[in-house]
Amino acid sequence: MKLLTKKRVLIGILVVLVLLISYLVYDNYYIFKQAPIGAGVKAKILSSGIFVSKRDAQSVLDEDLSFHSLLGLVKTKIDYEKKSVTATMLGFIKKRAIYREGLGCILMLGVSEEEIKSWPVDIPEPLPMNPEEVPWPSGDLQLEEDRPQNVNQLLLDEALDNVFSEPDQENLRRTRAVVVVYDGRLIAERYAAGFTKDTPLIGWSMTKSVTSALVGILVGQGKLSIYEPAPVPEWREPGDSRNAITIDQLLRMSSGLKFMEEYEKNPLSDVNIMLFLKPDSAAYAVNMPLDAEPDEKWHYSSGTTNIISRIIRHTIGNQVDYFAFPRQALFNRIGMRSAILEPDASGNLLCSSNLYASARDWARFGLLYLQDGIWEGKRILPEGWVEYTTTPTPNAPVGEYGAQFWLNKGNPADPKKRLYPRLPTDLFCLQGYQGQNVIIIPSRKLVVVRLGMTHKGGWGLESFMVDILKTISASE
Repeated sequence: MKLLTKKRVLIGILVVLVLLISYLVYDNYYIFKQAPIGAGVKAKILSSGIFVSKRDAQSVLDEDLSFHSLLGLVKTKIDYEKKSVTATMLGFIKKRAIYREGLGCILMLGVSEEEIKSWPVDIPEPLPMNPEEVPWPSGDLQLEEDRPQNVNQLLLDEALDNVFSEPDQENLRRTRAVVVVYDGRLIAERYAAGFTKDTPLIGWSMTKSVTSALVGILVGQGKLSIYEPAPVPEWREPGDSRNAITIDQLLRMSSGLKFMEEYEKNPLSDVNIMLFLKPDSAAYAVNMPLDAEPDEKWHYSSGTTNIISRIIRHTIGNQVDYFAFPRQALFNRIGMRSAILEPDASGNLLCSSNLYASARDWARFGLLYLQDGIWEGKRILPEGWVEYTTTPTPNAPVGEYGAQFWLNKGNPADPKKRLYPRLPTDLFCLQGYQGQNVIIIPSRKLVVVRLGMTHKGGWGLESFMVDILKTISASE
């Protein structure tokens, strides 16, 4: 009997040891698999923070790169002369990002520095050349008599005080910039220490909405038709059911392509692999299989936006004009002087995520949409494009998505079921990872920009917008 008991104890110990060893092996393997992504994240974000946003390196490390414990294991080396950042993990996993004027920072994946520096680039100079002498909104000159009188300044100041406050020290909001535009006029702006009206900040997925505008411009020029099958060579093989996917379905996130969109919860998800491990983001995305028939369901995917980026590239036809297109066709026409849209290592603009722009420039983009695509009397977006953009995708659960924009339309069967029940149903917005937002409410003639670095939870968008609306309604 004692022998049997000893055997059971030994077996129990062996089981515990096996489980412990399995856990340690799996955990270390998982960390090993994540290591290249961690190194890529740190090299790319740190380089753009320093060389695009012109920020202090330590502030980028402390605020932007503190959201995952793995990043603390990645060592970095900054070369200010060559404008590059090298990130190293486990002593041998290395990723490097370099800066190119006009293009921002590029993560070198499978290409050499010489190759990236050999890319032909001829991007127009930002306009206007003299922004302090050009009236808002194209420039930065603001006259006191232009300021709307029906604004409650006390309530407005209180709303900004609140959004910059930190009520929960365990989950910091880190609001960096807020701009409020009412009736076409800039009525409020505020910046955290270290940030100014000229600091370009990443929009993350707000870049998708700008991509939609670029598609709209090509549609207006007669160079693209969004309802025809998307011109993707990989889908043209006989029997490939992806060949029915249209640009419209890509824009509305209804392509049916499989894609896992998670950042922190699953570091090995498709979006992280695409952005930080693959030299060609679009090639990675177009090779995804179908998870559903086109238009059968709505599924958010950064991959589809990078496919759109490559379609734009092929439509324009050459690399020089492709790199110049965003500035020539959009940014310079509405005064977005700070905007920089970064490419991947293949030269494909990362239209899913990598537009940097100042808060004022993000506000200018929102104002373009508030004005139905018209800027100072000139039509930039084709007639009907904003309406198309803000029409809910049929299978979006609560009418929350249009063509690369988030909506507040609600469920047709139950209009109260919507993203922001306390806000107007005509609200539509740009949304980006870690709390980047441009909120547009046509019925209230309002555009609000909030940029920050909120790692956990929300930053209080709905409550803040309720407060902002009070500043106008209290005076109207």
